[in-house]
Amino acid sequence: MRRSQSSPEHAEAVSRRLATLSAELAAVRGEPAQSDPSTHTRVRERPDDPPVPVVLAVPGRHASRRLRIGGLQLGPVHLAVVAVVAASAVALAAWWAVRDQAELVPTATVTSSAEPLAPVTPEESTEAVGQDVDLVVDVAGKVRKPGIAVLPPGSRVVDALKAAGGARRGVDLTALNLARLVVDGEQILVGVAPAPGIAGSLGTSAPEGTSLVNLNTADQTVLETLPGVGPVTAGAILAWRTDNGGFTSVDELLEVDGIGEATLEDLAPLVTL
Repeated sequence: MRRSQSSPEHAEAVSRRLATLSAELAAVRGEPAQSDPSTHTRVRERPDDPPVPVVLAVPGRHASRRLRIGGLQLGPVHLAVVAVVAASAVALAAWWAVRDQAELVPTATVTSSAEPLAPVTPEESTEAVGQDVDLVVDVAGKVRKPGIAVLPPGSRVVDALKAAGGARRGVDLTALNLARLVVDGEQILVGVAPAPGIAGSLGTSAPEGTSLVNLNTADQTVLETLPGVGPVTAGAILAWRTDNGGFTSVDELLEVDGIGEATLEDLAPLVTL
């Protein structure tokens, strides 16, 4: 195959292209273009050729941006350091301003009273403790349900009488002070006189010197002193007390053999629990 020979015009165009590329490369590197006599191809300049344009180096879009202040060129690291220093200065100034505005709180002084404490008497302490404690009283005599009654604080005799079921029919209550405050642990006698040496809380028309018989502690001999109670009935009372663990109400005498309503009516004013 025959190799085609290039024309003079083609060779001259190639030479101009090479010269243009050399100039651009030198402009990018910032160095003057140097010609190599061994590889340079002389190109005859033509008077009608246009001047070769000068290409300036322009940074790419991924090139780092640097801030130029005066003759200094600042990068991202320098800007970060400046921001940290500025923030520290603002925080220090704020703390100093708050510290100057803080006020000292005066310390409270404790003063002791010169007046001595008043001693508390036993009566006052007992009343203070017993204000919230229930009252336990023994209601005995001619009531429907004689026995122990638990009353709230501040109760009166009328409340104790109601707790015992009220007085029996025909009992005179004119001698009773129904408005009197109840005392914890006292015995309230209704319709009977108190035993010798014991101040009763209620007046009665019963003969003086009569003492109440405790159904839970009296023996055979004492029980036989009650009206209508002989040896057989007294033994029945003792047997019932043993079998049931004691009496809790005078009305339970009706469950004893030989005691009826009439006998209970006579025994109620004379017995207690």
